[in-house]
Amino acid sequence: MAGKSGKDKEDSFRDSLLGKDIPTLTLDNKWYKLLDEVGKKNVKPLEDKLNDLLKRQGKLTTETKEIKKIKKRLMEEIVSLVDEEAQGDDAVAAKIAENKRLVEECNEKLEGYEDEMVDIPREINEVNRQLMLITMEYCYETMQDNTDDIEELGEWLTRTRIELKKNLIRKQEKEAKNHLIYSYMHDIFGPDVVEIFDLRYNPEDHHPMTKEEIEKKQKESQNGQAAANAPKPQPGASVPNENINTESVIEDNPESERTVINGGDVII
Repeated sequence: MAGKSGKDKEDSFRDSLLGKDIPTLTLDNKWYKLLDEVGKKNVKPLEDKLNDLLKRQGKLTTETKEIKKIKKRLMEEIVSLVDEEAQGDDAVAAKIAENKRLVEECNEKLEGYEDEMVDIPREINEVNRQLMLITMEYCYETMQDNTDDIEELGEWLTRTRIELKKNLIRKQEKEAKNHLIYSYMHDIFGPDVVEIFDLRYNPEDHHPMTKEEIEKKQKESQNGQAAANAPKPQPGASVPNENINTESVIEDNPESERTVINGGDVII
């Protein structure tokens, strides 16, 4: 298998990713289709890490929305209780103080979440690029191996086609020889030739046809078709002799294995 060396290949892959918008691989169904069991095992650590980051990002987003809702409700309660606090209601003052404490907690959580929300996309992007590099490495090796196999299989198919053609010619030559023997013996012994020579097939159905034989068969078939399509004479009417086809009609046999031998060459 020819290809780039390890360092050159890695540098080439990294350069090719510059400025590219890489989709989040673990969210892309087409990415999973690239990997077989070996490939999935190789990417498993980064795949899990990326999925954990995505889950954390989703959780932070959801919790940030919930905390903001709680903060908004607490602030609305504080505003609604300000007038009652001015009247010296201790319970109201305690409620306002508790709400302010909870608002402060919300602010602290939101501040921490905001810092993390800034860092997580950067981490996701970095892990995703690392995962893409491993994927490119795996795909490179897979395509190189497949190309080697494709070339080897192509050579095998070429050899097989050549061998198949040779065997077809040998088979047809032997069928032609059997037919020659059969025809000669049939003229002497008639149908008994099948039993005398223990024939396991009818040589008439398995022998190459010459160009002349094919043309004769086609002509006879056409004559037979023309006779079949000719208008039938009315009862009592005379039939001209020239319209009567006295030649036998040979039907085409689609299951025949006969092959044309034209000028000594076998047409496959």
